[in-house]
Amino acid sequence: MARVCDYCGKRTESGAQIARRGLPKKQGGIGLRITGHTFRKFKPNIQKVHGIVDGKACRVKVCTRCIKAGKVTKPSQVRAKAS
Repeated sequence: MARVCDYCGKRTESGAQIARRGLPKKQGGIGLRITGHTFRKFKPNIQKVHGIVDGKACRVKVCTRCIKAGKVTKPSQVRAKAS
């Protein structure tokens, strides 16, 4: 199962965290040295919610930004009255 938003297509992206040591030259040091290079992933906040797609209510994977923006139309819940 891919971690992809069904509405905006936001997906997991890769990046890196670079560890540096030293004082920059403009602050009087001899410059920064790279001491580590760690790869990491940036994962979107994907939620499974019930939404209407092509007139049918089904479960979709949506990022929280799309939920807050109101891009997901949720099915109305009709409660049966107990008689």
